[in-house]
Amino acid sequence: MTSQAYINQHTSIHLAQVKSCLNLLEHGATIPFIARYRKDATKGLDEVQVELIKQLNEQFISIVKRQKTILNTIEEAGKLTPLLKNKIEHCYSSSELEDLYLPFKKSRKTKADKARELGLEGLAKLIMAQKSNSINETAQSFIKGEITNTKQAIEGALQIVAEWMNEHLALRKVLRKKFLNRGVLITKLKEEKNDTNKKFRAYYQFKKPLKHIASHQFLAIHRADDQGIISLQIKLDEAEVKALGNRFFIKQNSTTKTYLMSAFKDCYKRLLKPSLTNESLKKKKKESDHKAIEIFSKNLRQVLLAPPLGNYNVLAMDPGFKTGCKIVCLDATGQLKHHTTLYPHPPQNKTKEAKKVLASLLKKFAIKAIAIGDGTAGRETLEMVKSIHMDKEIGTYLVNEDGASVYSASSLAREEFGNYDVSVRGAVSIGRRLMDPLSELVKIPPQSIGVGQYQHEVNQKKLAEALERAVISCVNQVGVDLNTTSAYLLSFVSGLGPSLAKKIIEHRNKIGKFTRIEELKNVPRLGEKAFEQAAGFLRIKKSKNPLDNTAVHPESYKWVRLMAKKIGVEIEDLVDNQESLNQLESKKFEEIDGYTFHQIIEELKKQGRDPRAEIVQSQINEKIKTINDLYLGLIIHGRVINVTEFGAFVDLGIKENGLIHKSNLGKDYVKDINSIINLNEQVKTEIIAIDAERKRIGLKLLK
Repeated sequence: MTSQAYINQHTSIHLAQVKSCLNLLEHGATIPFIARYRKDATKGLDEVQVELIKQLNEQFISIVKRQKTILNTIEEAGKLTPLLKNKIEHCYSSSELEDLYLPFKKSRKTKADKARELGLEGLAKLIMAQKSNSINETAQSFIKGEITNTKQAIEGALQIVAEWMNEHLALRKVLRKKFLNRGVLITKLKEEKNDTNKKFRAYYQFKKPLKHIASHQFLAIHRADDQGIISLQIKLDEAEVKALGNRFFIKQNSTTKTYLMSAFKDCYKRLLKPSLTNESLKKKKKESDHKAIEIFSKNLRQVLLAPPLGNYNVLAMDPGFKTGCKIVCLDATGQLKHHTTLYPHPPQNKTKEAKKVLASLLKKFAIKAIAIGDGTAGRETLEMVKSIHMDKEIGTYLVNEDGASVYSASSLAREEFGNYDVSVRGAVSIGRRLMDPLSELVKIPPQSIGVGQYQHEVNQKKLAEALERAVISCVNQVGVDLNTTSAYLLSFVSGLGPSLAKKIIEHRNKIGKFTRIEELKNVPRLGEKAFEQAAGFLRIKKSKNPLDNTAVHPESYKWVRLMAKKIGVEIEDLVDNQESLNQLESKKFEEIDGYTFHQIIEELKKQGRDPRAEIVQSQINEKIKTINDLYLGLIIHGRVINVTEFGAFVDLGIKENGLIHKSNLGKDYVKDINSIINLNEQVKTEIIAIDAERKRIGLKLLK
């Protein structure tokens, strides 16, 4: 089987599309580039499909590599038959491949091995043949050496039979499906003292079909098991298991049925059940990891693509009580112009002084917006700021500060603000997040942004890879201003990376600024391939060529010139000009493929336009300050701060967050929560449950 056929078999993507996509990937094309600029070659594949093809290709390569390892190992042992070789070479299921290898990968001597050494394999074969009228009599001829009686002989022979049953490919395949589809996961409390906060009490005595357990539930169970709080097992219906023994091993008119069923019972309990339980739990863990990582990636995308304020002077505040509020003033490019510390809250309570200083700073630095970290003292600081008499045009925003402390202690922050305290760096990060969330948040490890679900339980390598893909996707979706970007943000652009990004910034510093996208080719060590992959995702706002501020790829500039010529206008008259673009759509351009033509038209419609939404100011309910101010039936607005598989958490402006369970998102069953509600969305909710002791608030989505 070829990788193309393997991918085609596992997806609904046509073979020709798969082949074209793999060819592009093999020649160094990136996923963002293929998805945006090679739709003609792939017949419209999007990023998700291209990524899936890439992953399945890697999976195929891994399976083929494992096939070769298994074949070499068995061949070296002198046990490779033509039939076995053919089976292995045509097996593309990882689990079934391991089943084929099972008889040859023993690392220690088994009970069956010992029985063979005692000369009992012949008796085992006679039992399996099911023709002997008296196994007891037959067993007498096997009494020798360590075997002193027929009972020992039969027991040893049944150990060998049990091992043969365990290696039965068809049985393992059927049982594997039953474990996954009909197996019931049962948990029991092991050590309650290990669960100090009763966090896992829902799983002290838990029973549910494995396939119906949600990913967040399974990850919680996995953690509880890992911490020694619970024990778990997967149980199958005993009658079903027994029926399989009869089906696979008992012949009509069998004379050794009793012995065989005894061997099967031992095989299932000692070999099959532990093996398939572990395999099923690993598979469920892998699926749960995938789901949790998928949710984390979706949430991360929404955080990274949050609405930007834009290039305005900003006053940013990292709030605090005892340690005070760290204040920084940033110019429109995000450069630090001033910093100080104010103490408007207890225990100092220097509120009047703080308000006076803030009012002065707003005027002195021509501040257009105020960014306030949403952590400790965030609400109180927002209330204080809103009480200041200031220009109505100055917006006030609560900014998610998760990860700000991680950034402030990072090498990136030290490089930029080495002479400043970490608290100042944290406040700068909050301000810059308001101006451009994407540019600032890429500096922080995604795991620190706080939008994951059991993120420490999932495969960390897979998580890191998925989150990096999400960051790369977002950066390339928005595009990067070549004359203002940092090297770090630039490193995520298609085809670049840290080394080339650094070279580009060095070249920019040398020439002052880029005036045309073609000048990128003058950067040392930046070749044609890197230019091809990156150019479409870079912007030059005041370029000599207006197309340089669009997502039209330079390779398509010739087509834009042709379009302009055909309707008798200049190129600049096409950009963001609906009338001219409408004329183009009515013309025929046989020289340009349909995908490229429509992509050019769409990009010309939105020249220089940011694809992200408009930013909204933060609002608070001044009457609601603690959980004790809430009551059932209260209608309250909030901001979605995390989306999980089971619901969405909402910031209500108090210390505790509320939870909208997915059953309270609407009248109909909700399969994908992100189709109903998004991160950072302002929502109208109703309080439907309050547990002040456990600090839990239940919400129902109204709007």
